[in-house]
Amino acid sequence: MSSFDDSRLDDLAALRAADHLLRRLAMAGARVRAELDAAEESLAKVDTDGFRPRAVLAAGRDARLVRAILEPVCPVPFVAWPGPGLPGWAGPLDLVIVLSGTTEDSDSVSAASEAERRGCGLMVASPPDSPVARASAGSRHAIRLPSQSDDQLASAVAVLQALHQMELGPEVDHKAVAELLDEVAIECSPNNDVASNPAKDMALMLADALPLVWGGSVLAARAARRVVEALRLASARPALAADAGHLLPVLNQPPRDLFADPFDQPQELRPGLVILDDGVDDPGVAEHRRKLEAKAERNDVRVHVVTQAEGTDIARYAALTQHGRYAAAYLGIGLGRYGSATDEDPGESKNPSEDPAW
Repeated sequence: MSSFDDSRLDDLAALRAADHLLRRLAMAGARVRAELDAAEESLAKVDTDGFRPRAVLAAGRDARLVRAILEPVCPVPFVAWPGPGLPGWAGPLDLVIVLSGTTEDSDSVSAASEAERRGCGLMVASPPDSPVARASAGSRHAIRLPSQSDDQLASAVAVLQALHQMELGPEVDHKAVAELLDEVAIECSPNNDVASNPAKDMALMLADALPLVWGGSVLAARAARRVVEALRLASARPALAADAGHLLPVLNQPPRDLFADPFDQPQELRPGLVILDDGVDDPGVAEHRRKLEAKAERNDVRVHVVTQAEGTDIARYAALTQHGRYAAAYLGIGLGRYGSATDEDPGESKNPSEDPAW
């Protein structure tokens, strides 16, 4: 198993070698702006028009994210459909939402084709030349939001903006989402050393740990699943996002052996608990968090809290997820899985601060 080298987190050569990954994280806010700019013409035509669908179905990428935001406030039933096709009851009175990227996605193509065949209302967020766009080309009244990239979050923001204008979802304020993502990029920039960078601090906490990620609200729980995906990829370690009832037993750990020599006999990795707090004021959420923190303290399990209590629902989700993805990137860098000094292009600038993406 790879050992974690914390010096890599502030080493310019190692960080430069992972530039492709850190650059993509830094450009998240720009992708949201580009997505909404490209969809501006389509969004200008979206209104209620006196029609309210009987139900809304979301299919394809991040359908569950759309459900997590809409379900508490949507005035009609909402369903996230994970499989191919559509449920048998879906028809012309229903609105089908399909989010898809440039890659082949048979389930999304199947859902779009079936929605067109049944005469359902259709909203598609995908690149204009994607398989889903081609599958829905015959639908004359479809709302088409032209995606600019494979960024699932940016596509979801555009869809949520359209649903808000149809009075089916909450306020989005995409500019605030983009600005908050920019703030996370500045806060978690590789230019900031370990002492002032919360993402590097989280990576240090997880350096020798098995990640457990908990979010109390529906949205924070969704963000936890996205963060865990990034942590698994970065570390090649098991990682778990679950509710408190499933995490509490995992926190049962034997006491640390303070006198053990890690070089003579490496100890097994212990859990590290990450709490995603989106500011939801709910007694049940607060009680679950209290139990997790108390048990972690009793069993000497390290805890790292990421808090984002300001902004709209999608903005808070975006910020929490992005903090976790930055931490995963630094974890991978520290473990030597992302970037290495030998990968660096000697013809490029040695100072990351000269690059506007850093």
